[in-house]
Amino acid sequence: MKTAQVTLRFDVETRNVFIGDHSGQVTILKLEQENSSLITTFRGHTGGISALCWDPVQRVLFSGSSDHSIIMWDIGGRKGTAIELQGHSDKVQSLSYSHHTRQLISCGADGRIVVWNMDVERQETPEWLDSDSCQKCDQPFFWNFKQMWDSKKIGLRQHHCRKCGKAVCGKCSSKRSSIPLMGFEFEVRICDTCYESITDEERAPTATFHDSKHNIVHVHFDATRGWLLTSGTDKVMKLWDMTPVVS
Repeated sequence: MKTAQVTLRFDVETRNVFIGDHSGQVTILKLEQENSSLITTFRGHTGGISALCWDPVQRVLFSGSSDHSIIMWDIGGRKGTAIELQGHSDKVQSLSYSHHTRQLISCGADGRIVVWNMDVERQETPEWLDSDSCQKCDQPFFWNFKQMWDSKKIGLRQHHCRKCGKAVCGKCSSKRSSIPLMGFEFEVRICDTCYESITDEERAPTATFHDSKHNIVHVHFDATRGWLLTSGTDKVMKLWDMTPVVS
């Protein structure tokens, strides 16, 4: 019988338990003397959670998922913010955070070691808006039969701008750009209006990428020495000197 994957992290000071499950939900429990109580649950991933990392200093929780993304949850600030990071092309399998340098290290099944600079003013990704027609040119989408009939126009496929979240057609979102402060280190679809508004400074990378040449399943970072230990499905352990990039 198959068992559902569960990822756990425990905060000794607050006695909070963070649980990430196969559905993509994060649950926070408070451990009492003889039992536990539910604090809250939240969801942001579309795939199961495969890695959790808790920073007790800034009181933020990082979650990695099989949907290739990482989310930073502001737990201690009580602002409810969730910052998304997109830099992997496969399952994120291990996370480690250095609060001294404010850098997050993520590793995944794609063999990438990604070092994220979290000492920048990051922005939340917008929610995707619903619309029956393009919110730029008002052309109907293919399910909007009434507007197609009235305007005598063929319906178009719906897309979404990753910067503003508006529902747009392909013609109004022909541009691609990275948006590192929103977590998009690689080029994504954005509407033409947002493309013109993005500056070169906003396109500056906030992460570095390194090829480990193996499918990483676990990582441990020694902040005092700057060493990173990785283990993979190839049954190989590798020791990396990360001082040139984590300092």
